[in-house]
Amino acid sequence: MTPKNIKKMLFFDGYGYHGTSFEQIYRCYPASFIEKPQIESGDKIIMPPSALDRLASLHIDYPMLFELRNDAAERVSHCGVLEFIAEEGMIYMPYWMMENMLLQEGDIVKVKNVTLPKGTYVKLQPHTKDFLDISNPKAILETTLRNFSCLTTGDSIMVAYNNKKYYIDIIETKPDNAISIIETDCEVDFAPPLDYKEPEKPVAPHPTGKAPVAAEDTPAETEPKFNPFSGTGRRLDGKPLKYEPDVPVSSSSGSKDKKPDVPNVNSQSSTTSSSQSNARQSQGKLVFGSNANRSKETGKAKEPKPEPPKEKEESKFQAFTGKKYSLRG
Repeated sequence: MTPKNIKKMLFFDGYGYHGTSFEQIYRCYPASFIEKPQIESGDKIIMPPSALDRLASLHIDYPMLFELRNDAAERVSHCGVLEFIAEEGMIYMPYWMMENMLLQEGDIVKVKNVTLPKGTYVKLQPHTKDFLDISNPKAILETTLRNFSCLTTGDSIMVAYNNKKYYIDIIETKPDNAISIIETDCEVDFAPPLDYKEPEKPVAPHPTGKAPVAAEDTPAETEPKFNPFSGTGRRLDGKPLKYEPDVPVSSSSGSKDKKPDVPNVNSQSSTTSSSQSNARQSQGKLVFGSNANRSKETGKAKEPKPEPPKEKEESKFQAFTGKKYSLRG
């Protein structure tokens, strides 16, 4: 081993570095302490100038990515670096990153450089449904992730849009729990928001028993039913009918009570009409029409006569019953 290599090894051993790794302890403060509000929209931190000198002396991979560890709360996250202008022994972080790691102002955090694989898949879950109400959430997310250098499973990133902050959980990342999203094509998938509730399907009411059906049938029995052609027939010439029409019997009690009243009305009308016709004839007036025939029929009806047999009334047709005449005389 040459003296130059020995001197170089002693230089790194004095600062706590071994090989090509960078690891240092700093006190963290939010970005508002340094008047750099732009770092709130990304995952990059501000480190002191001495960190740049030490990183430049090491053979590290670019872009520079770091692991942040809070041993007190056992929280781990990853980030990039924006500038090296912080005071010595201090770093400035986005406030949402301090919330993820449960850090307060002035707490100690361990910073270590790492190499992360390029991401191929990430699954996100918004905290509220308001993020899905944005006109084009995919475009807003792509614009926001340009300020990010890496993503870690279990973190919650903040997306600022239209003077409102939206928080999104990182549920899953591939191919590792921490991935780099710089110059890579990454597939993004969304999970339902935390406050999302599936709409309840309407449940159709099922019949519980036969009691309601019986209750519906009872009022139908009391209602009178319509019976067609239930009236009595009358002739235009006023003669009485030779047969009585068959009146259908209804099942309802109300219709039975009403039907006997019909023939009484007809009998009353016939008696009144006959009395009027008799009165007119007695006064020496002629009555034309059916009333005259009715009066005759009513008079005959009062004098009961034995009905002749049907054989005499109905004369049978006999062929060749006429007289015989000769042409000679």
